[in-house]
Amino acid sequence: MIPAFGSGWLTLLYKELLRFWKVSFQTILAPVLTALLYLLIFSHVLESRVSVFDGRVAYTAFLIPGLVMMSVLQNSFANSSSSLIQSKITGNLIFVLLPPLSPVDMFAAYVLGAMIRGIVVGLGVYLVTAAFAPLSMALFHTVTPSTMIFGSSRPVTSCCRWHSSVTSSSVAIACASLSLGTMHTTFPGRR
Repeated sequence: MIPAFGSGWLTLLYKELLRFWKVSFQTILAPVLTALLYLLIFSHVLESRVSVFDGRVAYTAFLIPGLVMMSVLQNSFANSSSSLIQSKITGNLIFVLLPPLSPVDMFAAYVLGAMIRGIVVGLGVYLVTAAFAPLSMALFHTVTPSTMIFGSSRPVTSCCRWHSSVTSSSVAIACASLSLGTMHTTFPGRR
């Protein structure tokens, strides 16, 4: 009998971490540079034209938390779904399915791997963009995406809940496309 939550998920998690770390220029640096370009262009064009909270908050400081959260969610979703689809296309998905891993083990490894990539990219975006505007902690406690979406005064808890649900949904969507056979691949010379 296979244990419900064994130690095999750590190996799969390690594989996932190595997968995005080996191409860190594409998976970590590129999203950070994209967010930086977005910040530079929109803050330069709209800083003098947009008033946020009656001018009490600079537009650049208003953009940074949204860019961080957008990068976290985008990259965590992309990590888990692209990992499963890429494994199917390259034909090595069978090597993930052969070991005696429970569905909980596989789910935990893919979701944690995606969350780690999202958090690493989010920290990178925050570190690079924080130099462009002073961020006031009062802004984080009064109006945050989490208070607007969840009505919670604890932004970290709400953002983690939102992050894990988005990551879990990407794993579910990728698994559904794999199991239903909606992803058809053709290779030259094969029919």
